[in-house]
Amino acid sequence: MNAPVSEHIVKSYDLELKRLTQEIQRMGDLALAELEGAIDAVVKRDSEAATAIINSDSAVDALELEVSHDVVQLLVARAPMARDLREVMAALRIAADIERIGDYAANVAKRAIALNQLALVKPVHALPRLAELAGELVRDVLDAYRDRDADAALLAWARDEELDEMYTGLFRELLTYMMEDPRNITACTHLLFMAKNIERIGDHATNIAENIYYLVHGSQIGQIRRKGDSTASTVIPDPTAR
Repeated sequence: MNAPVSEHIVKSYDLELKRLTQEIQRMGDLALAELEGAIDAVVKRDSEAATAIINSDSAVDALELEVSHDVVQLLVARAPMARDLREVMAALRIAADIERIGDYAANVAKRAIALNQLALVKPVHALPRLAELAGELVRDVLDAYRDRDADAALLAWARDEELDEMYTGLFRELLTYMMEDPRNITACTHLLFMAKNIERIGDHATNIAENIYYLVHGSQIGQIRRKGDSTASTVIPDPTAR
C-alpha cells in the first residue's frame, strides 16, 4: 500500500472517530437538557413542560441507535485493534450510559406530573441541589471524554461519593417528613423515587468515567470507589412505638 492511500485511510478513520465523539457529545447535551428541564418542571409544577421532557427522550434514543450503527460499521470496515478498538467500544458503552441517563431524567419528569397533583411539600426544594451535582458529574465526564482526559474522568469518578452522601441526607429527610405527617407520604414517595433516579444518573456518570480511563490507559481504575449511599442500612423507626 503506497503512502498516500495509507494516509487517506488513517484520515478517514480519524474523521469517523471524531463523528462518533460528536454524536456522543450531542447525546450528552440532550440528556443534560432533559435533567435540567425535568427539575425545572418539578420546581415550577409545570406538567406541560414535564410532558415535553418525556417526549424529548426519543431524540436521545435515536442517537444511541445511530452510534450503535456507526460502531458496527467501523468494526466491519476497519477491524480496529488496540487503542482504536478501545475507542470504538468506549463509544458504544458511553452511548448506552447516556441513554440510561436520559431515561432517568424522563422518569423524574413522569413523577413530576404525579407530584403536581398533590399539595406542595417542603423537601421538594432539596431535589434541585441533588440534580445540580449529578449534572456537574455528567458534564465533567463528557468534557473528559471529549478531551480524552483520564485524570479529569478520575476526579469525576471520585465525586460520586459526594452525590451519594447528599442523596442519603435527602432520603433521611424525606423519611422524617413522612413520619411527622402521614399526609406527606404519597408526595414524599414520589420524591424518593425522583432522588433515586438522580442518584443513578451519578452512577452512570461514573461508568462513563471508568470507560474513559480504560480508553486512555488500557487498564481499569486501580482503586475501589467509595460509596456514600447508606440508605440500605437506614433504620426506619416505628412511629407507633413508645
